[in-house]
Amino acid sequence: MKNFDLFEKKLGLSFNNKDLLTQAFVHRSYLNENPEFGLDQNERLEFLGDAVLELVVTEELYKQYPEKAEGELTNWRAALVNAKMLTRVAEELGFNDFLLLSRGETKELGKARQYILANTFESLVGALYLDSGYKDCDVFIKKYLIKHLSDIIATGSYKDAKSHFQEQAQDKDGITPVYKILKEWGPDHKKKFTVGVYLKETLVTEGEGYSKQEAEEEAAKKALEVKNWN
Repeated sequence: MKNFDLFEKKLGLSFNNKDLLTQAFVHRSYLNENPEFGLDQNERLEFLGDAVLELVVTEELYKQYPEKAEGELTNWRAALVNAKMLTRVAEELGFNDFLLLSRGETKELGKARQYILANTFESLVGALYLDSGYKDCDVFIKKYLIKHLSDIIATGSYKDAKSHFQEQAQDKDGITPVYKILKEWGPDHKKKFTVGVYLKETLVTEGEGYSKQEAEEEAAKKALEVKNWN
């Protein structure tokens, strides 16, 4: 069993219910090989944590940047809570050492692992919310995630491909892009998606990813290249 006391000490956390902390790291695949483990997988915690995370980030941006318009704040928030950023923070905090995965998933180190790390970050926030409440989540998220906002603003990385493609499509063609799921496959714990991006009825290109958002972003990147709008 993983030593979550070390994890708490490293991050300055103190869970009253240690099972909640452990459950935050239980991937669905682990229970397939360990059905008698005694704790559920982390997807319900992820669902809760996603909402708490978005509220904390939204509230902080709203308070700290009263002069900024909704559109810019929305882009900043998206850059903070997307899978790429959550994966980066989870890696910085050593989540890889505590994940409870199947033997097969343990060997996966590419996009699939990144997706698991991002989801686990949300699961941990959900567990922390249930264990200690909103205030502790607020402190945790500001300490480890929102601190990256200054870099996001300085580098302009909040200007994701999807937003860029929408701006270009509206400016050049007067059309708002529409994204449609064309295909989804794979087991529930590692589902993949193919998404098409359309201008009116015309399919511009397709993108794949381990989430709908990732597939949409990939489709937008390709669409920028296809239309030569980079």
